[in-house]
Amino acid sequence: QVQLVESGGGLVQPGGSLRLSCAASGSIFSVNAMGWYRQAPGKQRELVAAITSGGSTDYADSVKGRFTISRDNAKNTVYLQMNSLKPEDTAVYYCNADTTLMDGYEYDYWGQGTQVTVSS
Repeated sequence: QVQLVESGGGLVQPGGSLRLSCAASGSIFSVNAMGWYRQAPGKQRELVAAITSGGSTDYADSVKGRFTISRDNAKNTVYLQMNSLKPEDTAVYYCNADTTLMDGYEYDYWGQGTQVTVSS
């Protein structure tokens, strides 16, 4: 089974920055697309940013120009650099990975979630 371990969340003031990390481990043949989702209390989970194995990225309109997703394929790790944070960015952020395991099939995995709170 693949495990996704997230880190980097916390409390930050508006305008501040945080960097989230998510490392995938297990018997993985390859990590395909990876992404970050977030969910605030009482709201649906939404895609924040995604990155393909080839490095193509996609962002939610609300975070474009402020967030940057990147990955280190050698470490099976995806990052989310969050700058100019706003209170509305407050949510639990979940890492997602589309993987190909040793059996040759693709599986979708989720991290445990990390809390990001933007408040003065």
